This record gives sequence, C-alpha cells and structure tokens, in this order.
Amino acid sequence: MLAFITTLRHPQNSADYGRVESLLQDTLASISRQTSDEYVVIIVGNRRPAFGLPERAHFVEVDFAPPSAVKGPQTGRASVIWDKGTKTAVGLIAAREYEPDYVMPFDADDFVHRDIAGFTDSHRGGLGWVVTRGWVYSRARNAYALRRKFFRICGTSFIVPFDAYEVPTDLTVSATQQEIAAAFGERLENLLEHGYAFDWWREHGRRLDPLPFAGAVYQVDTGENHSGNMLVGPALPYASHLLRDFGIRPSKGRAATVWAAFGAPAFKPDPAYKLQLPSLPGAKRRVSYLENYSPPTDSAIGSP
Repeated sequence: MLAFITTLRHPQNSADYGRVESLLQDTLASISRQTSDEYVVIIVGNRRPAFGLPERAHFVEVDFAPPSAVKGPQTGRASVIWDKGTKTAVGLIAAREYEPDYVMPFDADDFVHRDIAGFTDSHRGGLGWVVTRGWVYSRARNAYALRRKFFRICGTSFIVPFDAYEVPTDLTVSATQQEIAAAFGERLENLLEHGYAFDWWREHGRRLDPLPFAGAVYQVDTGENHSGNMLVGPALPYASHLLRDFGIRPSKGRAATVWAAFGAPAFKPDPAYKLQLPSLPGAKRRVSYLENYSPPTDSAIGSP
C-alpha cells in the first residue's frame, strides 16, 4: 500500500483559506483517479476542510501555532519548513496504522499521475523512486512545461519505503512540535521539507530509482504558493493527457489558451506572470534554516 501524505498551512498564513481548500479539493480529486485501490491519503492541518473528503482520505487535526506572524503565504523558508515538516511527521505517525509499504508526500495544490499507486503495488520491494521528470502547470495560462530534475523544485517527488523514515514508535499524533523536532532531529529539515531530500537519501545510502514516467504536476501561480512561483515564457498549450493522467480540466478555450502559451503574455509577461521558477539549489545544503528559528508556542495567535 502507498500512503499519500500532505499538510495544510495555518489559516493565518494564507491569502485566502477558502482558496487553499479549493486547491486541496482539486488535488484530492486527482489522487482519487488512481487505477489501483492500494493507497490511503492522510491530510494534516489546523482546520478540517469544509468539503467532504473522498474515500480513503483521512484528516488529522493539530493545534499547532502559526509558524510566522506574517499574514499570508510567503512567510520565509524557516517557518515553512517548521510547519510543513512537523505536520508531515504527524502524517507519518498517523500512517502507521495502515502499514503502508511506501510513502509519497505531496503538496496540497499539486496533481499526481493516476498510475502511481498501481506502480508501487506492482513493484513492492523496490528501494524507492524519485520524480525526475514532471510538469509545471499554470491554470491562469492553461499552459504547461516539462521540467527535468523535477524533485529540485517540487515537493511531490519522492516515493520512499515507510520504514526508511524511522518514525519514532513512542510518538503519537498528539505530540507537540517540539517533541516531534526532538525525535526526528535533523531529519525534520532534510527529509520532511523536500528541497534537499534527494541528497540526504543518497548520502545515507538510499538509492532512489527514477520513476519511469512523469509522475506529478507542480501547479504554480495559484496565489497560495509559498514561493510565489509562476510559469513564464513560451509553454505548451493545455493537452488532453493532463485530464487523462492527472484530472486537470482546461481553464480556457482553445484560442485563449494558445495566446497565453505563445502570444504576448509568454514573451513579455504582464505582472500576473512576472516571477520565474526557482533556481536549482546546490547539491548540498550548508546552513540550517532552522538553526536560528524560534518557533512560536502560543496556538491562540491568529487562531482561526
């Protein structure tokens, strides 16, 4: 069995929390298209989604404080790693009862290929996989582009045996963030926040094979991305395989899509398309983002 795990940011650190939930709903619809039933979905957040969850999806509520006093999604790297990392840890703890063979963390606004659960089920015993090729998609433009070394820019990239995470047996889903951080140690930053996970696994003897198909779609320019990334430059106009493989429906008509992909907005982006995708990080992180971070302790600050 494969456990898909995702986290929702604190409502305070969102431009529009209703939008966060809408993006999650689309993502869950994508996962629910799996061609195999050998999967479970675990969502960890401060507030249960207002919509009904699909079959095999389970919500775990936490009372964690907002990781930053900033009201909005772009709170800085350290607070994102702290919030996302500790919530992903809760997801791993919750996954224990389902005894999954593999875990795939995913970002709550991305899309995953319908064959991933079937692939892991038919390749039990594998060391794990990494999404080396994936798509970047802009709903605003209804356009997309292929990205290689996809795992460097998107968290929806790693399929790893559950046992490799070495989830402490004494932790429960009610553990505090401080207890989680103490138990997971440097793994909190290196594994539970995706940017350097590939290097960490490799340095610790875990070889991850390339997933033999483009396994995920990184959705950008949603208004809720931590990074604020957007798709700029010429891109591919929406194609039907996005619906077939990922459940992504077109957001524009054909003429408007072609114009957004190849026309003036692509060659001279207006403010809606102004940000580039992130540059790839170096092969190894030298400085800890959490080293000088002081997490808040008052869960009442900006509480929903």
